[in-house]
Amino acid sequence: MSMSTLSLSSAHVEAPARLLRLLSLNKPAATGVTTLARRISSQALLEGARELVIQHQGSEYHLRLTRNDKLILTK
Repeated sequence: MSMSTLSLSSAHVEAPARLLRLLSLNKPAATGVTTLARRISSQALLEGARELVIQHQGSEYHLRLTRNDKLILTK
C-alpha cells in the first residue's frame, strides 16, 4: 500500500462502499433478457467531492470533475 493510499480522505475511503450500495440499487434482473445499462448520477457518485478513486483489477482510476463541469477518467 502506498503512502498516498494511506493519506486518502474519509470521502475516498467511503466511496467504494457507497458505490457498491448505489450499484446494487440498480442491479439488472437475472432473467437472461437484455436490460438497459445501469444509470447513476455523477452527483450521487461524487457527493460534493471533485474526485473519486475507482479500484479496478488492481489499478486505480480517478474520476475528476473539471472547472467546466466535465468528467475525466484517468488511470
